[in-house]
Amino acid sequence: MSTRDNGILLLSGDRDGPVFSAPWHAQIFALAHSLSDRGLFTWSEWTDCFSRHLASHGDTPGEEGYYEAWLSALEEMASAKGAVAAAELSGRKDDWARAARVTPHGQPITLR
Repeated sequence: MSTRDNGILLLSGDRDGPVFSAPWHAQIFALAHSLSDRGLFTWSEWTDCFSRHLASHGDTPGEEGYYEAWLSALEEMASAKGAVAAAELSGRKDDWARAARVTPHGQPITLR
């Protein structure tokens, strides 16, 4: 069960702060669970892959490094299982990076 406090999603009884500090953290978490639930990979495969990526993100502090590890593990799993071609994933990341560079600060990033 979840509640909203000032527009921030909290777990029931969690008054210490938001469950996720950034929307993309919640989205990547939900996507990994959804893909596992749909059978793209087992949760055991996921935890093995995620553990490797988490160890490699040790230089990035705190929650940001944790979710960067989620993202890189999810990218690896999706590519390894044939859900997305590695070249397509790389191209899309390049597109986002290019769009971010030309987007004025404070404006939403959009792909064209």
